[in-house]
Amino acid sequence: MRSIGLGRTGEQVSQLALGAMLMGTSTDEATSIGMLERYLEAGGTFIDTADCYAWWPGPGFTGGESEELLGRWLTQSGKRDEIFLATKGSAWVGDPEAIRTGDGSYETMAAQWVGAGGDTLRQAIDDSLRRLRTDHVDLYYVHVDDRSTPLEETLEALAEIVAAGKARYIGWSNVRTWRLERVRALAEQNGWPVPVAVQEQHSYLRPKGGVNTLSIVDDEKIDYLRAHDDLTLVAYTPILKGVYDDPAKREGHPIMASYAGPDADARLAVLTEIAAELDVTPNQLVISWLLHATDPELITLIGPRTPEQLEVALAAADIKLTGAQLERLDNAGA
Repeated sequence: MRSIGLGRTGEQVSQLALGAMLMGTSTDEATSIGMLERYLEAGGTFIDTADCYAWWPGPGFTGGESEELLGRWLTQSGKRDEIFLATKGSAWVGDPEAIRTGDGSYETMAAQWVGAGGDTLRQAIDDSLRRLRTDHVDLYYVHVDDRSTPLEETLEALAEIVAAGKARYIGWSNVRTWRLERVRALAEQNGWPVPVAVQEQHSYLRPKGGVNTLSIVDDEKIDYLRAHDDLTLVAYTPILKGVYDDPAKREGHPIMASYAGPDADARLAVLTEIAAELDVTPNQLVISWLLHATDPELITLIGPRTPEQLEVALAAADIKLTGAQLERLDNAGA
C-alpha cells in the first residue's frame, strides 16, 4: 500500500485510510479486530474514528463504542506506535434516543451536537484519550464546523491540546472553503496550529449545481487544495454507500440526491465501461481513481462493515490505470 505525505508535516501515512466508524456496533469486536489486523498486514497505517461513533446503529448505543474498541485492541496488541490515529470532537450528542425516535432530520441531529467551544473540546479530547487508552492522538479534527462559537475560542483550545501533547496535529471536517480560509488565517496570525487535513465527502460523481455542499467537495475546494499543499484532503464515503455497483440501489437512494442528473449518468456510463474492461467492480474502480489522483493528491478513507468489503477495497489499491483510462474517467460528464 502506497504512503503519501500529510501536508507539509513530514508524516508519511497510508493513502488508503481505514475508518472505524462501525467497529464495536454494527461490526462485532472479533470481526473488527480481525479487520484491523488485516489492514495493518496489508501495509495500512492510518486509522480514523470519532467520539460520536456510533450511536445510530440501534438502541443502547450512545457513541464512544468505536474508540473503546480501538482502545482495547491497542492495549492488547501493543500496536499503538504502528498506526497514525485520528479522532474527532464536536459532534457528540447527549440524547441519541431522542434522535432515533424523532423525525430523523439533519436539523434534529445537528441541534444536539455539543459544538466546538473551548471547554467542550478540552473535555472531549480527554474523554477520547480515556476510551482509546492512549496519551495522544496523531490528528484531532473539529468534526463539524461550529459557527456559533468564535473561531478564536476553538483554535485557542486546540492549541492548548497540541501544546499539552494530547494531539500532534489538528484538522477540520465538514467545513466550507471560506470558513477554512478564515480558520487558517486566524491560526497563522496568532501562532496557533494550522489544520493539516480537511475531511470531506468526495467521490467520482460530482455534486450537481445548487446542492448544499457543506460536506461535499466542490470545485472551489479542489481549487483551494491545489493552491495549498500544506493541507491534505481526506475523502470519506468514496463509494457513496456502494451505489456504483448496483443501478437498482442508486434508484431512490438518499445519497444520490446530491448527484443524480445528466452529468452523473455520463460519468457512470464511462466508469462501468472501464470497470468491465479491467474486470473489476465500479466501486473498486472509483477507489483506484481516487488513489491515482495527483491534483491534488489525497487520502481515501474507506469504512468497511465486513471483512469481505475490506478485501474488495484493498484489492482496489492494486489496480493500475493507464494515462488513457484516467483521461477517459476524468473527462467524462455532461
